[in-house]
Amino acid sequence: MKTARIVLALPGLAALAYGIVLFLDYAAPAWPDSFTTLLWIGGGPIVNDAVFAPVAGAIGLLLARVLPRPWRGPVQISAVLTAVLGFVAFPLLWRTHGVPPKPGLHDGNAWLGLMATLAVVWSAVLVVSVVRIVQFRRSAARKIRSLARS
Repeated sequence: MKTARIVLALPGLAALAYGIVLFLDYAAPAWPDSFTTLLWIGGGPIVNDAVFAPVAGAIGLLLARVLPRPWRGPVQISAVLTAVLGFVAFPLLWRTHGVPPKPGLHDGNAWLGLMATLAVVWSAVLVVSVVRIVQFRRSAARKIRSLARS
């Protein structure tokens, strides 16, 4: 078991080492200016662990206690997707050209794209939850019929 963990960890460590080498190739020639990049790279995980993860965990616990059973799973999954999509879209929402331009990336409206994607995600919640409610009611009706026959 321990050997399997080591074998699985080696590619990750190799990728980490390669990423450090690439960052040093980038950062060393432009050191004073690359300090902000270092803060950005280090700040992202810190902000995620200090702000986003605890908020998402608290919201997940609240949803698990408040929502009826057929709605819990779909709403929790969609809440996570909403957080991830917001986190990914943040650089484009914060500033118009918050990331280096790529062909086609800045051609569209970032807010509209995010809202359309979230509309699809939350529409799926509605559809899946309604299907689960119908299945639950059919199952309950079958149980009642089987008990009435007994």
